[in-house]
Amino acid sequence: MSSKLSDFSVHIPINPELVQFQQSVKEKLYDFNHARPSEEEKSRLILTALLGAENGVTILPPFYCDMGKNIHFKRGGFLNAGVKILDIAPVVFGEFVQIGPNVVISTAGHPLDIAERVLPIAAANPITIGDSVWIGAGAIILDGVTIGDRSVIGAGSIVTKDIPADCVAAGNPCRVIKKIEHGKMPSEQELEEMWRPIMEM
Repeated sequence: MSSKLSDFSVHIPINPELVQFQQSVKEKLYDFNHARPSEEEKSRLILTALLGAENGVTILPPFYCDMGKNIHFKRGGFLNAGVKILDIAPVVFGEFVQIGPNVVISTAGHPLDIAERVLPIAAANPITIGDSVWIGAGAIILDGVTIGDRSVIGAGSIVTKDIPADCVAAGNPCRVIKKIEHGKMPSEQELEEMWRPIMEM
């Protein structure tokens, strides 16, 4: 967690242009969150307009974000209901990330010094979440954090520092509990065959 304004790599002036942009994001989110389940194509088009490119990710409503354009998905992935992403700075997801319900991912932060905190500046640090990461329900990921490939974050954890690849981490503050020894993965072709009945619905 950062404590001074200079600790943040992204500084955005809080001005009428920012407020107007975020208002347009809220309009898109309203449309996405109130689309009927049968309106999949409509929801996909809204996500594309919101994120720039959705790259095959599945996001269940309700979903909330600050900017939308700063959220980047490499390929696929699943975000369960109630995920909130404060993307003042970039949030980069690897492929096939799984996010449980009510997870908060916050690039935004505030200086401790009140003289800095009252300034009209939105401050943030980027967050990177690696390939095939699984984040349990209700976890909170704070600014500047990187989570390594294939790691699992326990439900309710508060992640304040980087987590390495291939481990289980949990708690407040989140810490590594054990390394994961992964089995042999099915091939891409085998996975496609397994998932084909669902994907073709």
